[in-house]
Amino acid sequence: MTLVTERAARQGAGRPRHPLRAEAVRGFAPWAGAAMLLTLLVGLGVSAERWQGGWAETREQVHTAAMLLGVPLALAAGCWQGGRERRRGTGELLATAVRGRTAAFLASALPVALWLVAGYAVATALALLATWYCAMGDRPQPGTPLGDAVVLACAALTGQVVGRLVAWRLAAPLLAAAGYVVLGVVGYGDRGSAGHLSPFTDQPWNSAPVWWQPLATAVWTGGLTAAAVLAYTARRRALALLPLVAAAAAGTLLVQSGDGLWRADPLTRRQVCDTSTTPQICVNARYKELLPQVTEALSGMTGRLEGVENLPVRFEDLPGRPGPDEVELPMITPIGWSVVRGRLTDPGEYAWAAGIALQGRGDCGEVAPRVAAVDDAVEYHLAPSPLRRQFDEQDARGGAAERARLEERLAARERLASMGDEERRAWLSAYFATRDECGRDGVPAL
Repeated sequence: MTLVTERAARQGAGRPRHPLRAEAVRGFAPWAGAAMLLTLLVGLGVSAERWQGGWAETREQVHTAAMLLGVPLALAAGCWQGGRERRRGTGELLATAVRGRTAAFLASALPVALWLVAGYAVATALALLATWYCAMGDRPQPGTPLGDAVVLACAALTGQVVGRLVAWRLAAPLLAAAGYVVLGVVGYGDRGSAGHLSPFTDQPWNSAPVWWQPLATAVWTGGLTAAAVLAYTARRRALALLPLVAAAAAGTLLVQSGDGLWRADPLTRRQVCDTSTTPQICVNARYKELLPQVTEALSGMTGRLEGVENLPVRFEDLPGRPGPDEVELPMITPIGWSVVRGRLTDPGEYAWAAGIALQGRGDCGEVAPRVAAVDDAVEYHLAPSPLRRQFDEQDARGGAAERARLEERLAARERLASMGDEERRAWLSAYFATRDECGRDGVPAL
């Protein structure tokens, strides 16, 4: 038994454990990864209504959380890890070790960086999974998450360098605060050409980075970080020039490209339509899965308009003003208002907004009282506002002028409702022929 134990001990001694393994499974690194995961999940969770269901919105929200919350955390974690030996009083002992400075630095810094990236990867995967089950039509783009992972790793390594150089316990939180302020100011401020070097840029939901932009950002940040690490640890500090040249080339490309780093999402220029209704109903191709819900929400109104003439051809949902025979569909974006997690929040209110757009006169500063009463009757017939009863009750409790207007509106609603189907269709056809007129002369009376 003794011989077996001694043999096993000799075999174990002959296979020394890699120094990265001890750092990766024990100590500060796993806690840093857990902190990254928790921070990002909380940051994404409180704003889930604004991104869940849209791939582009999810990409931008995860990117924003990674840059404004993840990068400061990575800087602070790396800085704290970098000052560990000084706090323990073992810095001079490690300086006499056989292992080189670069190897010793990486053995301490890489586990923290890898755990932080792992926490970010899990948070990103959960966010994508949360959007997948209620996605509305566009598609995910993996370039931005991969570039953000590189930026987070570089932030951790940069923080490690700062932690070894600055002998101050408050260096970690101050470095995190500085990173948050700089990224926030550059990302949301009026960026010049140098602002394109920032890894965080606040871009609208309907744009996407060109395919090489995350790669160039990764080379830019990675080159600067590698140069800083080599300048601190390498015996031949001239080696730091090699990654610095690569960073300079990537930075030049980013600055010269300017706004060309982003392109309009091709899906935003397309729409899908239901041609079985009058008017036809079209939604932007990015949200094509919403078309059945929108069609159902407007079904009551389109059913009442069957056989009516002089209507716009379709509800459209493309950037810019609608065409001469089109009317703009009520807004779907930004997510979190009329649409949450792939569902219309209030189909009745959405139908009312569509009816108001269909009536026109949006450019009229003021309409005649008789025309206002006619418009109210048509609105009430097609898709009344969910708050209409409250408005009527409020006018009933008002002064004489408010009560008189309410009586005029109620009388107009009653006259339109009392018409026969053929008579009502003829009257509505005449009404929609004057949808762009602001005066009282052309609008048919009730």
